Amino acid sequence: VQLQASGGGTAQAGGSLKLTCAGSGRAFSDSTVGWFRRAPGKERELVAAIARSGDSIRYAESLEGRFTIFRNNAEKKVYLQMNSMKSEDTAVYYCAASRWGDVTAAMGQYGYWGQGTLVTVSS
Repeated sequence: VQLQASGGGTAQAGGSLKLTCAGSGRAFSDSTVGWFRRAPGKERELVAAIARSGDSIRYAESLEGRFTIFRNNAEKKVYLQMNSMKSEDTAVYYCAASRWGDVTAAMGQYGYWGQGTLVTVSS
């Protein structure tokens, strides 16, 4: 599985951005996909994860419902819609794929990682 993250950029506080994770390989549609982020001076953390069929989703509690993860397996893409953005959302965002079915926050379960895309939120 190969992953390509895109859609990063600069947003105003309160604004929106949509990230795209494009996958290749037959296994992508059978994989749980997660979005992680690493903010300056902080550890990498799970933002959201979605199971292969989309029927199980997990979000970081800190998001307070501002982000939505969804996928289109026919297009081999997973999206992260980010709304009502805050300065603390500034980070490098990564997508990752796991062959395990659980929407886990454990980074060690994700065997495939894309390159990061930088998101900057200005106040």
